Amino acid sequence: MAGGPEGRTRFLRTTGQHASIEPDAFIAGSYVLRIGGAEQSHVNLARPEEIFYEYLRRIGHLVDLTAPGGQPVTALHLGAGALTLARYIQGTRPGSVQYAVELERELLDFVLRQLPLPEGTQLQTVIGDARESLTRIDPALRFDVVILDIFSGPDAPEHLACSGFYREVRERLSPAGLLIVNVGDEPGLTLVRSQIGAMRQAMADVAAVAEAGMFEGRYPGNIVLAGTQTPWPLEWTAELTARGPHPARVLAGVDLDPLAR
Repeated sequence: MAGGPEGRTRFLRTTGQHASIEPDAFIAGSYVLRIGGAEQSHVNLARPEEIFYEYLRRIGHLVDLTAPGGQPVTALHLGAGALTLARYIQGTRPGSVQYAVELERELLDFVLRQLPLPEGTQLQTVIGDARESLTRIDPALRFDVVILDIFSGPDAPEHLACSGFYREVRERLSPAGLLIVNVGDEPGLTLVRSQIGAMRQAMADVAAVAEAGMFEGRYPGNIVLAGTQTPWPLEWTAELTARGPHPARVLAGVDLDPLAR
């Protein structure tokens, strides 16, 4: 990793917090990004195709289903973090073209300096708000997958957590493109419920993927929402359930209605 100990922390002017990157004590070649002291991302530099966080592994499975056979994709990451998924896409489908939008310029510079991307990665970074940045990316470009990983709890930005924004994202998808939204939520799943409703107004179909117990709404955690432009493929439900991490559950169609209400 580049830099000495003094180079492993960075002040983030937008939020006023400090970011740090330290080696993972248990997995060789891996590093942990913390922001404000809270663990935010995990990167395995030695094996970028191996993802540590469960919800990110589920997102990786969705990308795999969207582009089977390891074929390259055009991907847009709204919320960069430590670029774990960008590394995964490069590791599993070399030749992919990727864009990453991040509000914190210092964070993106810090991550790229300390945790270099895999050789050959074609990644263009955009600094700014996720919604505003859509208008700054080549309007003729269409994405096979758009991954939104910004929401955490009830304070999600209103201009992003709405059907209007999802409609704008849909306009940037290829005909078979997939919208993936990670929702970190509290017990009761208020944000998850609202985002299912908002995505249903913009996408042809929506499914939810998570650890099975998350749908009971008794503890905080992550639920991944996937919006398709055609009816949800039933075979994807079986695939995602089988791939885990276990116990995994997928809700789509009428099975998702109770959660949406």
